[in-house]
Amino acid sequence: MAIQNYSRPTSEAEAAALFAADPGACALAGGTDILIQERAGKPVGTLVDVKHIPGLMEIAWSGEGVRIGAAVPCAALTADARLNELFPGLVEAIELIGSVQIQSRCSVGGNLCNASPAADTTPALLVNLATAIIVGPKGERQLPVTEFTKGPGKTVLRSGEFLTALTLPLPEPNRSDAALRLIPRTEMDIAAANAAVSLGLDEAGHCSGLRLAIGAVGPTAVLIPEAGAQLEGRPLDENALEELAELARAAAQPIDDKRGTVEYRRHVIGVLAQRAAVKAKQRVERGDE
Repeated sequence: MAIQNYSRPTSEAEAAALFAADPGACALAGGTDILIQERAGKPVGTLVDVKHIPGLMEIAWSGEGVRIGAAVPCAALTADARLNELFPGLVEAIELIGSVQIQSRCSVGGNLCNASPAADTTPALLVNLATAIIVGPKGERQLPVTEFTKGPGKTVLRSGEFLTALTLPLPEPNRSDAALRLIPRTEMDIAAANAAVSLGLDEAGHCSGLRLAIGAVGPTAVLIPEAGAQLEGRPLDENALEELAELARAAAQPIDDKRGTVEYRRHVIGVLAQRAAVKAKQRVERGDE
């Protein structure tokens, strides 16, 4: 890899200035995506090493939720006991990325910014109401992760902007999440379909505030708001699960490629939605919310 320029800013303002000065600049956290892109012939400008900016390598808990620095290695997240307790679905999505060696370098922030339709963690971020914290020459702005990705390889980041953190609100009592994917091989492959569900159970054991997101079956991962509205206050029985599957299939926009046909992926996304919902429900019932 031929590096033309390398910078190691120690403040958000310094990094924003570097990104603004070079439209081809790349944020360097784990570097796992940059290596692939460079080998595929994508021009790489200044490498802006963001790991030395305060906050970008930190996991910070508060009474409202968690703030995950955009450069925090995935291995640090999967080792965080509280994240495992409150967001087990997000953690299992993180554990799907690459190998143990890759997880020691890559970050959820990088996974999101790479804007792959098949990103492993994006559906789990969507169902957990994650917010992206973005910094640029004009200061900081925040927006829901639902609005962050615009298409394959495309995000809302403007000139000079970069992702500094992701925030997730604490889940309500009696709520949990789950994330699943299907890959052609047994490990270290790109998803043919993935799904995540977060749901709560009311006193009767019926669905409350269910959220379903799907990925790898369209240009971006998407949250399906109709799922929560349609299943609100209902038991997660066979009829409800079939409706959930149909909603996932209706929202999917898959393509034919080497990982599967349109018909196969549309079927599979419904199955994954059902299984993720059942898994999240079982977690609530066991008390590992």
